[in-house]
Amino acid sequence: MKIIIEKYRALTEREQMLVALSGVVILIAILYWGIFAPLNAGLEREQTRLANQQKLLEWVSERANRAQQLRAAAGTPNRFTGSLPQVVNSTTGRFNIAISRMQPQGEELQVWVDQAPFNDVLGWLQEMEKLGIVILNADIAEADEPGQVKIRRLQLGKA
Repeated sequence: MKIIIEKYRALTEREQMLVALSGVVILIAILYWGIFAPLNAGLEREQTRLANQQKLLEWVSERANRAQQLRAAAGTPNRFTGSLPQVVNSTTGRFNIAISRMQPQGEELQVWVDQAPFNDVLGWLQEMEKLGIVILNADIAEADEPGQVKIRRLQLGKA
């Protein structure tokens, strides 16, 4: 550090001014491109993500309201009297859904699926409700591939 100060003092006044000004410019550039620009880019990215999540929430809310209206308009649900595992196996075959695990619990059935297309799962669940099978609990998560979901736990029962 001593050597740098000695070399700085050995410069002419004009050169010292130039070195100081260059140092300030470099410091400002480091602050801008090292701190401000990445923070600003991250903020913009998160604002876009928030807007997309809000659109998704609005869409899901509309669909939930529509589902409630359809349930209310449907009247009394079908009464299911058959075997839950049999119906689940036959309906998942029609919708190309591969069940990874199924566990009966009295009059209820728990189902796990590693990965399936979202639209197929939705169609399958609608078919199950039409048959009079009630979804008691559902834990569905996004899978690694776009448009795919995994059912961590789906608990079905008889209506």
